[in-house]
Amino acid sequence: MKQEWWKDAVVYQIYPRSFQDSNGDGIGDINGIRMHLDYLKNLGVDVIWLCPVYKSPNADNGYDISDYQDIHPDFGTMEDFDRLLQEVHEHGMKLIMDLVVNHTSDEHPWFRKSSSAEATSYDDYYIWKDRPNNWKSRFQGSAWTYDEKRGQYYLHIYTVKQPDLNWENEAVRRDVYKMMNWWGKKGIDGFRMDVISMISKDQSYADGPVGEHEQFGDGSSMYINGPRVHEFLQEMNREVIQNFDWMTVGEGVGVDTREARLYAGFDRKELNMMFQFEHVEQAKGPLGKWTDRKPDFLRVKEILDRWQTDLEGKAWNSLFVENHDYARSVSTFADDREEYRELSAKMLSIALYMMKGTPYIYQGQELGMTNYHAFSIDELQDVESKNAYQFYVNAGEVSPEEMLKYVNCAGRDNSRTPMQWNTEENAGFTHGTPWLPVNPNYMYLNAEEQIGRTDSVFTFYQQLLAFRKSAPAILWGSYRMIGKEHKQLLAYFRTMGEETYLILCNFSEKEQSTDTLKLRQQTEAQGKAYWKQVLGNYPSGHSVDMLRPYEGVIWKMEKES
Repeated sequence: MKQEWWKDAVVYQIYPRSFQDSNGDGIGDINGIRMHLDYLKNLGVDVIWLCPVYKSPNADNGYDISDYQDIHPDFGTMEDFDRLLQEVHEHGMKLIMDLVVNHTSDEHPWFRKSSSAEATSYDDYYIWKDRPNNWKSRFQGSAWTYDEKRGQYYLHIYTVKQPDLNWENEAVRRDVYKMMNWWGKKGIDGFRMDVISMISKDQSYADGPVGEHEQFGDGSSMYINGPRVHEFLQEMNREVIQNFDWMTVGEGVGVDTREARLYAGFDRKELNMMFQFEHVEQAKGPLGKWTDRKPDFLRVKEILDRWQTDLEGKAWNSLFVENHDYARSVSTFADDREEYRELSAKMLSIALYMMKGTPYIYQGQELGMTNYHAFSIDELQDVESKNAYQFYVNAGEVSPEEMLKYVNCAGRDNSRTPMQWNTEENAGFTHGTPWLPVNPNYMYLNAEEQIGRTDSVFTFYQQLLAFRKSAPAILWGSYRMIGKEHKQLLAYFRTMGEETYLILCNFSEKEQSTDTLKLRQQTEAQGKAYWKQVLGNYPSGHSVDMLRPYEGVIWKMEKES
C-alpha cells in the first residue's frame, strides 16, 4: 500500500471564531491561531484544518461565502493569513482550508448577477425554477425562496442566504477550479470539502416523500450522491488536485461504505478520504437529532467495524468523533461527570485512534472539553439550533424547557464555545466580550492546567499520538473486532507481521469482565504468549481479564522465550 504523507498524519481542526482572539473584539482570529502553533506542535499535530475564514455575511458562521479569495475582517487580512501559512510550514506542519462550493452566500457577486432582472452570463450559476418542488431545507422550511428581481425561485438546501450552485454549468466548475488553483499556488496543502456529496442534483427535481405531520418533502435522495458527482470530482482532480501534493477529504453527508469506495477509492482519482457521520448520528428521538438520549452503543460499534472492514485495501478511513457540527464526544458517548470525565476522554481516544485511518482532533477535544449548558436559547448563536427550537416549540410538539434540554445535548454550539486556555477572564480566549459564552468549567478544565500534568488528557493525547506513529501495526496493519455483541466493551486486534495489539475499552461506569471475549483461548492459539500493557488511562496497570469503569488499554502480544 502506498504510504502518502496524509495517511499517518494527525489533523487538528480549528474553528477560528472560537480558538483565540488576539485583538479583544471577542472573536477568534488568524493572529490568535499563530499564538498557539507551538501548542499544536507540542501536542503532536501534523496538519491544521482551518474552518472558513473567507469573507462572509455569517448567516451560517462562515459557510456562506461572499468572496472565496478574501479574508473576513473578523479574522484579519490576507497578509495575516500569509504569515500564518508561512509559520505553520516553519513549524513543520501543513495547513488545509475548508472548500465550500455546494453553495455560496446570496451576497456573492455571482448570485447578485444571477438574480438580476437583466440577462447576464451568470444566469445559470444557480438553480432557478418557475415553480419549486416540495424539498425542505436542512435548516427547516422550504428549500426554495422566491427572488423578486428575477421572478423565480432559487434552491438553498441550507439557509435562505446559501443558494446552491448549479454544477451542471461548466462555467461554474471552471470558476471553482480557478479559485482552487489560486489557493494551491499560494501554498496551502489541501482542502476539506464541505457537503461535497451534494454538488450534483437529479435534474428531474421530482418531489421528495412527505413524512407524517411534515409540510415539506425529503428530497435528499435527489441531491445526495447525485448522478454526476463522481464525474465532477474526477474532473476536479484532473484540473486541480493532481497539480499539487495535497490532502483532500470530503464531507460525505449520506455516504455509505460503497459510496466511500467511489469517492476515495485508491484507483478512483477523486479524493483521499471521506468523513462519514453514521457513528455520530445514532442518538435519535421522536424529533430526530434533537434528543437527550445516548447513542446506541452496539450500533456505533457495528458502524465503526463496517467502515474499517469495508474500506480495507480499497479506500482510506478518517477517524473522528468531534467537529464543529456535533456535540462534545465525552458528553455524548461517555461520561462528562467530573469523576469520569478525564477517564472517558482518554478512553475514547484509545477506542478511535487505534483504528486504521487518519486521526482528526477537534479543538478542545485533547482537553476533554464538554457540552455547554445554556439556560436560554438566547445564549446560543447556531442558526440550526435556533430554527429547530422555534419550529418544534411553535408546532406544540415539545415544551420550551424540553427543547432547550435537547439543544443542550445535540446543538452545534456545544463544540463552538471558546477554547479554554487558562483561568483568566473568559478562559484566556479574549479580553473582550466573547461572541459565544465560555463554558464555566474553564476554571478547572483548561490547557494551562493540563500541559505538563502527567495524568492530564492533554498529556495522554501526546503519548497516544506518539505511540501511534511508532507502531506500524497501528498505522498499516490489519483490523479485527471481537465481542461484537458485548453491550459495554469495544475490543479489536491490530496486526502486522509478528506484531499484534489488542485494544480494550469499557464504555460503562461498572467493571466489566472480558471472559466472553475468550482472550486466553485466542492467546493460546498463538503459542506461548502473554499480553503486556503498552498504554492505559488508569495510573496503574490491571489485568486483561477485567476492565475498570471507562478503562481503555492497549495491550501488545509478547511471545515467551
